Amino acid sequence: MKPRRVAYVVNVFPKVSETFIANELAEVRRRGIEVRILSRREPEESVRHPVVTEAGLDRRTVYGEESFRGELRRFRPDLIHAHFATRATATARELSRELSIPYTFTAHRYDIYDRPPQDFAERAAAASGVVTVSRANAEYMARHFGIPRGRIRIIPCGIDLARFCSDHAERPAGPPWIVCVARLHPVKKLGVLLRACAELRARGVDFRCAVLGDGRERAALQAQIKGLGLGRMVTLRGACTQDAVRRWLRHARVAVLTSHSEGMPVSLMEAMACGVPTVAPTVGGIPEMIIDGVTGHLTRPDDACSTADALESALANPVLAEQMGRAARARAVGLFSLQAQVDSLLEVWEHAAQGRAAA
Repeated sequence: MKPRRVAYVVNVFPKVSETFIANELAEVRRRGIEVRILSRREPEESVRHPVVTEAGLDRRTVYGEESFRGELRRFRPDLIHAHFATRATATARELSRELSIPYTFTAHRYDIYDRPPQDFAERAAAASGVVTVSRANAEYMARHFGIPRGRIRIIPCGIDLARFCSDHAERPAGPPWIVCVARLHPVKKLGVLLRACAELRARGVDFRCAVLGDGRERAALQAQIKGLGLGRMVTLRGACTQDAVRRWLRHARVAVLTSHSEGMPVSLMEAMACGVPTVAPTVGGIPEMIIDGVTGHLTRPDDACSTADALESALANPVLAEQMGRAARARAVGLFSLQAQVDSLLEVWEHAAQGRAAA
């Protein structure tokens, strides 16, 4: 039995770095399921992805936990779904118990590796479905939190493959572009990227690098760019909408991440879908995405020279980069469709609803 009404619990909605939640909600609505978004806090960012208004998600969002119970009694959801295993899932569990409806949740990265809840196993046991985005995540959850592996469903985030596509007609003349879509946050280890850029310059490689994202490390990174003499070559573009990200990826010869921890990064999915080869370290679910030497290059974590080597290979070999880009696009189509993601999520929800009916 497919649920007709689903309430989502999230920490902040909309959030520019969590496009995957808005995309998922939009696709769920396209399937004829009505949604309510229970956001614990209001967003502080001014940038907003068009999908939020296009799908009417802003009109279906309620802010503040004090408003949740009244809204749910009016909305009468069949199921509650939370994103991130931390406070959002704790809230979903409380509401589920009070209203006698099932809840499910998706765990991503920081809620698994950095700040997991102490009662992670209990939250998973109480849930009618547990989802995470990569095999690496699932194995870590089973090993460290004692969650039975069979209880964890792996569903990578999906992307709009029609919006993110491999049309390079807009690629400009001049030096090839490296594009990095990442928050300016310590976990992204963007200093590694800057050192790799300095190494490329020392090798005489001609390039430009754009970092799309914002965050608390902006001033420190700007100072590092200046200190390394990269002012003409590296630019911090700030937070960008999905449309702006797509335009930049269409400029790119290669996309890169240098994080020390990841779940299954959507920014790499988007690059792959745009036919751009990717360079990223062997952390989290990244080795499940990139086929080394086929769709991009895997690098050693926290290693600027390894990153520079991989970037130079793509920058210096445009024909090879195009071949890798085509392979990356094909892999994205096979693995990261938004429609396939929501198909799988609906299976989890239908199972949860059947369990409720049986009870």
